[in-house]
Amino acid sequence: MIGKIIGAYAGDKLAKETGSIGGAGGAALGVIAATVLRRMSLPAMLAIGAGGYMAKRLREKGAVGKA
Repeated sequence: MIGKIIGAYAGDKLAKETGSIGGAGGAALGVIAATVLRRMSLPAMLAIGAGGYMAKRLREKGAVGKA
């Protein structure tokens, strides 16, 4: 139950940030994200989180350098 709520929230946020994804697409992504997170191990989740954080920092650093 909590996983479905978190998945719906994540799908909603992604749909709002991405113009090409509608409400149904966001809901589908939320379901997929919740399913994937349930099946992943803790070290894999931590590695993906750290990789996403590093990618975000590199992208922001590149945007600041171009401005």
